[in-house]
Amino acid sequence: MKRVLVMAGTGEARALCRRLAGDPRVEVTASLAGETRVPADLGVAVRRGGFGGEDAQKKIISDSDLTAVIDATHPFAERISHRTHQICARLDLPYLRLIRPGWQAEEGDLWTFVGRPDEVALHLPETATVFLATGRKSLTGFANLSGRRVLCRVIDPPVARFPLAGGAFVVGRPSFSVEEEVRLFTREGVDVLVVKDAGGEAGRAKLLAARLLRLPVILIRRPEAPQGAQVDNVDGALAWLERLL
Repeated sequence: MKRVLVMAGTGEARALCRRLAGDPRVEVTASLAGETRVPADLGVAVRRGGFGGEDAQKKIISDSDLTAVIDATHPFAERISHRTHQICARLDLPYLRLIRPGWQAEEGDLWTFVGRPDEVALHLPETATVFLATGRKSLTGFANLSGRRVLCRVIDPPVARFPLAGGAFVVGRPSFSVEEEVRLFTREGVDVLVVKDAGGEAGRAKLLAARLLRLPVILIRRPEAPQGAQVDNVDGALAWLERLL
């Protein structure tokens, strides 16, 4: 039986693990960073938490007798993706990056792309109510928005105070419908939506809601993915793995 490590944490990772769960030829372990307190069932063995640094991760991967590593982490998980790719290269272990395509603007969208979170303030009036759909851990990058009304959506109820003056958390577990997003943005008086260019269908509703409400959207560009084998969908990942079995 072949052993496969899936670096998980995305909808693509969930779909991949569930499709591999019934394959008697493979033993799959999904690795989750542990950011979500109650993660979705993946149908395979799961390890939770960080690796403890590069050396520890290399030892874990080396000792696991793996056939392949499929990196299906978030498109913005730059550090762990590059580190995993480098470790696999040193171990001569097949590595695949499964990364969904970024979003494409359509008629009616009012989009502006920026390279870094601290550039967002350059495109906002000081009186704007800003909805950050970028995750709790990204908030330090938006420190120069302090003083504006900033809302940040999180999956789990926060255990700490909002780090920016004038800000607040909005708790909600995806996925959300377009109608739900329209109601939320209208109720909160949102003027600008800020997102990472994460791509995928699960997060598209907020963009469609912004289009309907004629809200400007500021998108943070993706970091560069590791060089090497890459696919943008689960079928492509399964086809790549099939060649190794």
